[in-house]
Amino acid sequence: MIHPASGFRGTRAGVTEGTGFSFESEDHGKALPRIQVSYWCAKGHETRPVFVKLPEDQIPLVWDCRRCGAAASRDGQAAAAADAVDDGYKTHLEYVKERRSGQDAEDVLAGALEKLRARGVLADELLRDT
Repeated sequence: MIHPASGFRGTRAGVTEGTGFSFESEDHGKALPRIQVSYWCAKGHETRPVFVKLPEDQIPLVWDCRRCGAAASRDGQAAAAADAVDDGYKTHLEYVKERRSGQDAEDVLAGALEKLRARGVLADELLRDT
């Protein structure tokens, strides 16, 4: 059971000023001023998130594009430059290629195919060198 003096009872998560418990009054306070900021990615997609009105230096300079996931900036030129820089994201295949050489990959593939052939799952004629 929730304690009646709990600070969470009757409150809601939102950006309002002067809100209290829901049983105190029907007036939930007034909404804080908001602004909508435009960001553009290197592909030209525009993303417009809404922020609470903050000082200019507290609004993020870079935001993720909602359409392609690339970095988007408030001016299109910086987005193209940021996109050219590698952000450190690597695919699973890139990590595997760092750990294994091409010969290692061939050996693993040959072993896996041999196991499938031994179980009768893969016909001997398939994937053989011609």
